[in-house]
Amino acid sequence: MSEKNIPIALTIAGSDSGGGAGIQADLKAFSALGAYGASVITAVTAQNTCEVRAIHPVPIKVVSEQINAVFDDLKVDAVKTGMLGDAETVACVADCLSRYKPALLIVDPVMVAKSGDALLLDSAVDMLKKRLIPLASLITPNLPEAAVLLGCAEPTTLAQMEMMTKRLMELGAGAVLLKGGHLENSAEATDLFYDGEQMVRLSSPRLLTKNTHGTGCTLASAIAAGVAAGLDTLTAVKQAKEYIDAAIAAADGLQVGQGHGPVHHFYKYW
Repeated sequence: MSEKNIPIALTIAGSDSGGGAGIQADLKAFSALGAYGASVITAVTAQNTCEVRAIHPVPIKVVSEQINAVFDDLKVDAVKTGMLGDAETVACVADCLSRYKPALLIVDPVMVAKSGDALLLDSAVDMLKKRLIPLASLITPNLPEAAVLLGCAEPTTLAQMEMMTKRLMELGAGAVLLKGGHLENSAEATDLFYDGEQMVRLSSPRLLTKNTHGTGCTLASAIAAGVAAGLDTLTAVKQAKEYIDAAIAAADGLQVGQGHGPVHHFYKYW
C-alpha cells in the first residue's frame, strides 16, 4: 500500500509565551487534525493568560527569510496568517506570498488579544485590506475586527451580520467566515460563511467558560489543516467549528493559568 504524504500547513503569526494562542496554538491545532505544521514567527510576545507584557517584532528580513526557507524546501498545502503587528510586516508577508502563490491562504486579521491588548497597529489595517486580504482564500474576522476593517459599528443582529459579511467580501477575499461570538443576547453563537453565492449559518450552543484564550487562532488553523488535507473550504470550516466547540467545552479541564485559560487542543487524546 502506497503511503500518502502528510498535508503541510504553514502558520505566519506571533509567538505566545503562555502557549495558548499564536504560533503555539496553531501548531497544536495542526497536529491535532493530522497536518504537519511549519511556522514563521512575526513577533515575540511576553504573554500569559492574564496580560500581554511586551511585544518585540521580528526584523522584516528575518520574517522574509523564514518564509523563503519554508517554501524553498517544503510543499506547503495551506497557509494561515495571524498576528502580523505592523504595516511593514503585513507588506513583507504579502510580497512573499504573492511570489510563492500558495493555493490556499486563510487570513485571521488578529487585532486584539483576549486580555484586550492591541496586536495590530492602526496604521497596518489599510495595508492588510489592500495587500493581504485580496490574496486570501478565506478571512476569519470576529465582529470587532470586521467593524475595524469596514470602519463601521459592530452589528447587533444576525441580519446586520449578513450585510456586514457581504461588505467584507468586497475586500477581495475568496470567502468570509464572520465569527459571531461577540453578538450579545443570544443563547447560540452563530458564524456566517459566505463565498459570494451561498450564505451559510453555522450555529452552536454558547459555552459558558472564561477559558477561551486562542479560540480565533485555533479555529483558523483548524480550517487551514482541513483545506491542506484536501477538503473544500466550507467542509473545512464545518470540521473546524466542530473541533473548536469541543476544545472549548473541554477547556475547563485543563486548569492552566489564572486568567483566560487556553482551549483544549488535544481533548481527543486525554
